[in-house]
Amino acid sequence: MKKYTYKESKDTRSGFGAGLVEAGRRNKDVVALCADLVGSLKMGDFIKEFPERFVQVGIAEANMMGIAAGMTIGGKIPFTGTFANFSTGRVYDQIRQSIAYSDKNVKICASHAGLTLGEDGATHQILEDIGMMKMLPGMTVINPCDYNQTKAATIAIAEHHGPVYLRFGRPVLPVFTPADQEFVIGKAWMVNEGTDVSIFATGHLVWEAIKAGEKLAAMGISAEIINLHTIKPLDEEAVLKSVAKTGCVVSAEEHNRLGGLGDSIAQLLVKNTPVPMEYVAVNDSFGESGTPAQLMKKYGLDDAHILNAVQKVMARKAGKVS
Repeated sequence: MKKYTYKESKDTRSGFGAGLVEAGRRNKDVVALCADLVGSLKMGDFIKEFPERFVQVGIAEANMMGIAAGMTIGGKIPFTGTFANFSTGRVYDQIRQSIAYSDKNVKICASHAGLTLGEDGATHQILEDIGMMKMLPGMTVINPCDYNQTKAATIAIAEHHGPVYLRFGRPVLPVFTPADQEFVIGKAWMVNEGTDVSIFATGHLVWEAIKAGEKLAAMGISAEIINLHTIKPLDEEAVLKSVAKTGCVVSAEEHNRLGGLGDSIAQLLVKNTPVPMEYVAVNDSFGESGTPAQLMKKYGLDDAHILNAVQKVMARKAGKVS
């Protein structure tokens, strides 16, 4: 198992803030809009450097999406910012009708996604957003794993034409990907090559997969871990190549097991090479209030549950489970 070390921990939303400033420096058409959550979205540095390119919409998320769509007609590249729940569930009609349907070049940037929003509870912990957004024709869906990758993804989507949903979070996590990485939309990142099982992880679950991989290696199990930061378009070649080698799959995501990354992988496999598969995801339920660590453990999203899923799927591959 390849060793991943880190010297610091940061939240992925800060990676977005840093990436937004850099994207603004590279392209004068990059503009930002926020729904009264500048501090939470880490947009302060962008506003300080480019005050004339920022619009504070206030608590009016639907209006923000409409304004963003309109700005693209004049050639601007708008980045909208609010919590993931308000970026999707509250404004789905506006996104569908005003952005996706007409292929507007809007970047929907969503913080505080999933259970790791923590103490704010179920009303804010959206676990359906990946499914909602990936079903929209033409929508690119990205869920990076750490500060550096989120920064790189933010810069990359400014150069991509078309609507994008960029999902990131609140908790402080290890920074383990390279600071100088090239982020390629739709291209998976190989975390660790292995031969016994394929673990496809996204977002915060990538680090949990790495921890699980270390424990599996100590047990003599070689796990291939792949970071699928882009959920749509899915890197089908990387998935199929890995599965052809290992013959079994575990998907890991901070999302409802219905409609997320796991479902995209399963659809691909059932059409090409059906193999045993286990999901590590929230089991069709809402969340609750608690610390991120407490919730990840309770809802089965930590390294221990990934390890358990690997043992289950390998037993199925070996024909030891009826």
